[in-house]
Amino acid sequence: MGVLAVQAIRKMRGGAQSQLMLGADSRLWVVKFQNNPQHLRVLANELIASRLAIATGLPVPACDVVEVTAWLIAHTPGMYVELAHSVREPYRAGLQFGSQFAGGLMPGQVVDYLPEPQLQEVRNLGEFAGMLCIDKWTGNCNGRQAVFARRGRERRYRASFIDQGFCFNAGEWTFPDSPLRGVYARNLVYAGVTGWESFEPWLGRIEAMEPGVLWEIAEAVPPEWYGGDLAVIERLMEQLLQRRERVRELITSFRNSDRAPFPMWEQKRTIVVPRQFAAAEGVVGGAGKFVM
Repeated sequence: MGVLAVQAIRKMRGGAQSQLMLGADSRLWVVKFQNNPQHLRVLANELIASRLAIATGLPVPACDVVEVTAWLIAHTPGMYVELAHSVREPYRAGLQFGSQFAGGLMPGQVVDYLPEPQLQEVRNLGEFAGMLCIDKWTGNCNGRQAVFARRGRERRYRASFIDQGFCFNAGEWTFPDSPLRGVYARNLVYAGVTGWESFEPWLGRIEAMEPGVLWEIAEAVPPEWYGGDLAVIERLMEQLLQRRERVRELITSFRNSDRAPFPMWEQKRTIVVPRQFAAAEGVVGGAGKFVM
């Protein structure tokens, strides 16, 4: 099942204290462990939300279950998690969550920040609107995270969406929706949104997603990542199925927030025509008022 980790390379930045590891498949994997400082369920969150995004057609790194053996942990320096009060605990062996490392190891090929001139030129900037649909659907309570990668001598970067651990309100598996949750920190990525058409095809795919897709994803989650209680993960999937109909409402709340994220999305206005123009030639209406 999944991928066997054969070598630890280095610890990654971030609250989950992930490890960059080499798999037996010769690929690089960013691995989150069961005893990470955030919550056990973030592993399930990562797998579920990442595969939902992939099923919707969004650029999320491929993910899988990664097995890390007790022998590898015991024989590799630095294979521990730092907890409160300077306590260190060895990583727990077993099945972990892994996402393929987005890009190569050369400096500058993968970055998590771009200045505005380069951000404007990101090849797939419009897909931030698609990922907003996923974040609102899954109740991501963290800010949207992305990395930007380019190959060889390419000048322009391409965004890839990472870190889905705080979907479903992290370890709570609840949905305390808020307009500014699950959004990217810079409005520039949403500047091209002109209306609901800017969220397609991703929004339509979410609203039409078959229940079988969700249940197949749920079956791939190791039971130890959520305490082995099938009723708990079944309830989460049922809530997701119901929330497909709420994504537009949640995006609208963000649209109407003080962030004003969509400057190109024109507001439709109603104009009441004064009564003296009621009989004007070419104006059609009734009761002396006309809405244009």
